[in-house]
Amino acid sequence: MRTFLWHDATEPITTILLIMQSYYFYQLNAERLNYIQKTADPEQNAEFIWVDCSREDLLNRADDWQQEIQQLTGLCLNEYHIRDILNLEHPSAFDTLEDYDLLIFRKLITPDDQIAVGEHATEKHESLFGLATTPMSFIITPRVLISVRETGNSSIESYIARIETVVARAVEDQNKPRKMASSPIDLALRMLSSMVDGYQDIRVHLTKRVEFWQESLLQGHRRFNKWHQLLQENMAFQQIENLCEEQIDAIQELSNEIVDNYQHVKAKKNPERQDIVLVRINDLSNHIQRIQKHTARFRSAIQAAIELHFSAISNQTNENMRILAIITAIFAPLTLLTGIYGMNFEFIPGLKSQHGFWIMLALMLLTTLLLLYYFYRRHLVGRGERSVIDLLAQQHQDQRVNLFWFMDYEPIKNTIKEVSKMTKFK
Repeated sequence: MRTFLWHDATEPITTILLIMQSYYFYQLNAERLNYIQKTADPEQNAEFIWVDCSREDLLNRADDWQQEIQQLTGLCLNEYHIRDILNLEHPSAFDTLEDYDLLIFRKLITPDDQIAVGEHATEKHESLFGLATTPMSFIITPRVLISVRETGNSSIESYIARIETVVARAVEDQNKPRKMASSPIDLALRMLSSMVDGYQDIRVHLTKRVEFWQESLLQGHRRFNKWHQLLQENMAFQQIENLCEEQIDAIQELSNEIVDNYQHVKAKKNPERQDIVLVRINDLSNHIQRIQKHTARFRSAIQAAIELHFSAISNQTNENMRILAIITAIFAPLTLLTGIYGMNFEFIPGLKSQHGFWIMLALMLLTTLLLLYYFYRRHLVGRGERSVIDLLAQQHQDQRVNLFWFMDYEPIKNTIKEVSKMTKFK
């Protein structure tokens, strides 16, 4: 770790930590197992070198960084690749040259990461629908692996902490309980797997968000009015799917390069087989696809809740219209009777009868009861109507599902009794 002072005429003097860590992987001749040292051993040649760098180091002094990399590894990096590494918004991609391969893998910034986002960040991360991502670049050769990451990448820093623990052990114990990486491509795949495995924790947060929107959409006591937030949430799920798709494409291009030019990505003395590397790449791709499928299911669950919400509203509207139609049908005969006896004729039957008013009320009441009975027999009123929204939002006291409910069905009970008798008889 080296400390430099950077000064601008308009800013106070600020201390910047520039980090470049080197790890040398050597091989035990007897067991052909690798061990790690942080300094070069002049008595033997290293199997490969891992140089871990921070984006701040490359961003603040790109020319000096390239010279140090060339002195340490002998690599002369392409100018356009340097620009790609410096591009904070570069998508996941894979490119190959004669001397090395470049893999840029975008990582979703999770709550565990300590990457500066916002006003305190050195570089401004573009946040799409509340999601921010950060690039992780790998420069891969048969003898060298260079990783460029942002400070605060929790998965890589955790992996480096494990490496530091291994370095502190004796050489014979470094491969216990797990074997060390045997090549630069193997080490890169292990770090990628560590990053992708951290995505599994996102499912818990996404599940809670889906449950929140489902409850909000199917509530029965107030009107749902958070459509803008729901749209943002849905687009966030879409952004995760797009991120996974870019990662899968980059990993697939790396797999194709290994199939076509395996000698280009492995050391000559490295006995690691091609099929083992492809298995690890397929496993990494499967993990990314699993996250993509989970996100797609969450989007489908929200979409299903939206459709159920509108279906419930439509059914509720139909229910209200049905009730209004029934009320109209009941009052139509009564309106007819009152209209007839409200005519301005001099002679109307029963007009001057002292019981005419009560007879008319009884007739109107009888007409209402007959209509209600008719509608009841036609299953148009009664029978426990409730609001569809209330039915969807109601909380049942017993939330547990009895998986053996079908055993309470009477025909099945009788069949079980008969089988029991036949078994005893035999």
